[in-house]
Amino acid sequence: MDTDEIGWLGVAELGALYRARQLSPVEVAKAVLTRIERIDPQVNAMMRVTPNHALEAARQSEAVFMRGDVPRLLEGIPVTIKDLQPTKGVQTDYATAVMQGTIPDVDAPVVTRLLDAGGMMLGKTTSAAEWGWKGVSQAPVSGITHNPWGKGLNAGASSSGAGVAAACGYGPLHQGGDGAGSIRMPAHFSGVYGLKPTYGRVPSWPVSNNDLATHVGPLTRSVEDASLMLQAIAGPHSWDFTSLETPPQDYAGQLKSASMKGKRIGFTRDLGHARVDPDVAEAVAKAVTAFEEMGAHVEEVTPAWGPLGPELVRFFWPATFTARLRYLPEFESRMDPGFVAMIKSAARWTVAEFMQMRERRFAYIQAIHEFMQDYDFLLSPAVSVAAFPADRLQPEHWPQDEWDWLMWAEFSYPFNWSGSPAASVPCGFTPAGLPVGLQIVGRRFDDLGVLQASAAFEAARPWALHRPPLAS
Repeated sequence: MDTDEIGWLGVAELGALYRARQLSPVEVAKAVLTRIERIDPQVNAMMRVTPNHALEAARQSEAVFMRGDVPRLLEGIPVTIKDLQPTKGVQTDYATAVMQGTIPDVDAPVVTRLLDAGGMMLGKTTSAAEWGWKGVSQAPVSGITHNPWGKGLNAGASSSGAGVAAACGYGPLHQGGDGAGSIRMPAHFSGVYGLKPTYGRVPSWPVSNNDLATHVGPLTRSVEDASLMLQAIAGPHSWDFTSLETPPQDYAGQLKSASMKGKRIGFTRDLGHARVDPDVAEAVAKAVTAFEEMGAHVEEVTPAWGPLGPELVRFFWPATFTARLRYLPEFESRMDPGFVAMIKSAARWTVAEFMQMRERRFAYIQAIHEFMQDYDFLLSPAVSVAAFPADRLQPEHWPQDEWDWLMWAEFSYPFNWSGSPAASVPCGFTPAGLPVGLQIVGRRFDDLGVLQASAAFEAARPWALHRPPLAS
């Protein structure tokens, strides 16, 4: 096998080759590390590479296969970890000068679970947004993480490095986090699969100060790989008091057991308020027809709760970051100017205003759940725009603001607040050759349903054959 092809293999393919003794975990670790060394100067997806960690884990997994022991779920499978997740003994900068040089003394639960399942940690991927505050893949600490479909273009944040790593064949599994779209945006921009599970399905630690809206999940090149990764990282954990008690399911084993025939699906082009670029809208509308072809009942909808979101998010997104105001006296000159402008804009709000807005947001969330009672899934664009230059907060043809990037990401944050499972599935390309993602939202707790709908679409409209030019 061409060693450069190893990085493109999925979890099941690698497992089969290991069991047949046609490939070893050590060979895979070395091949993918070599690929990263060659490709990453073009894309800047890796904040730091950890070859010693990867090779030690590879040797342990290789011994498992040599002895004929029962392999763990992810035995010998390369994984990457987002730089917002603590990793024991491995520098974690949180994409900010304030935390630069931090070396945690403990792994976050998601890291422990991936390693305990047999994963080989290749390194830390760029967050490329200071503390994950924006959807653009640029931060003072890491610079630009480049979209693999066009150098200098936005790859989405804050899990930009994970999305680019998946798109560039840095192994099959990449951990992301999503507080307002930061799994689904990178998946959309880089042309890969991203799943934000139900809130609490995967323990998040330290528990984010994002008012219970931050989710942890996979970025991969296939739905099956995401299913296997979710199985490894899901389940309750005592460190996260918000984690769900339910143990993980055999997600991958049930992917093909459900049909889309007869499913009730809502499709919204704009949530009743969102601006969407025509090229994106066209690709998403064409993708929706796949569900009709599979026998689903698709109804175009305009949710009444949709237009209520913009005012709420422009209050809560800045408000949840205002704890960082204490760093301005020392670090403001080294921080993202947009981030500084955003948190300063929220400094005037009172506790009473915050609690009044919180009441409104809870009513908004209730409306989302009531709406979803009538549908198995809701389809929409994942993001309103295709990739644009990463040195901008907004595309040039959009309204400009010193911090408001949310104007082109109105489809994602509602489902962070509602805790609903939501995925971005590659569904086509713009005429300029840039990827577009279809968002699939499910009822809360129906992660399996979202995975099954994603797998059905993947089978109907295959995307894995497409490889970005910067990955060659």
